[in-house]
Amino acid sequence: MPASPLSGSFVPTLAQAAPAAPAVPATPTPSPGGTGAAMFGELENLFESMSTIFSRGDALADPEHLVQGLQSLGLVWSVVFITVGLLCMFNGYRWYKFSTVTTALLIGLFAGYMLGDMLGAPFVVAGCMGALLFVIAFPLMKYMVAILGGLAGAFLGANLWAGVAKTAAQMSAEPGTGAASAMQPGMYWVGALIGLIICGMLAFVLWKLSIVVYTSVSGSTLAVIGVLALLLSVDAWQPAVRDGLQASHLVVPLLVFVPAAIGLILQETRPEGNGNG
Repeated sequence: MPASPLSGSFVPTLAQAAPAAPAVPATPTPSPGGTGAAMFGELENLFESMSTIFSRGDALADPEHLVQGLQSLGLVWSVVFITVGLLCMFNGYRWYKFSTVTTALLIGLFAGYMLGDMLGAPFVVAGCMGALLFVIAFPLMKYMVAILGGLAGAFLGANLWAGVAKTAAQMSAEPGTGAASAMQPGMYWVGALIGLIICGMLAFVLWKLSIVVYTSVSGSTLAVIGVLALLLSVDAWQPAVRDGLQASHLVVPLLVFVPAAIGLILQETRPEGNGNG
């Protein structure tokens, strides 16, 4: 039977009549290196932030410099800093061996990163220096406590000196005020030297007090850095937090010094219990 001439034009084929299947969006296949790249990025943010903050001895007394480093820290590390800082500030003496080797490791990592950045291999140098100080801290525990106590005193002395000097200079620059000070902001190393000598010598005279000093100061510094970075991570709060920190050069040093003093008093008056870590 001959085919109708209309069949080829008006009779739809099965393929034409069937409704088109909805396009299914392609599910991206997770890259094996995606998680590793994200972790490496967070780690790099940590090292960059810490190297920015502690690239100068009076970092706490320079709020603009401090805020610049805190904004790149991130939410995860902010929470970690707050947790570790509070534990170290209030219970550092109970686990002083763990606190000592961990602090030595972190100092080696961050100092090695800043040194390695100038050499073109930041993470290699950071890993080497961190491992070296970590291993040395075990057989030289008493000397490491003295060094960390001295560094804590130097850090606190430098920032208090710079904060007071900059505040006095700012007040003397205002019209109608006769404030003057012999303390120069650029000579914060004098306060660092005083703190280094006093707190460094404590380790050989008052063993517990030396440990309490450096655990309280380091714990308070970590906790305050974490809280400020957490506040700065909220866009709506950034202007208010930044203005509050920049109101005076003594704001951040006092934010660190007051909790450190509270932690020192609580640890010193608490029964020793297990102070062997």
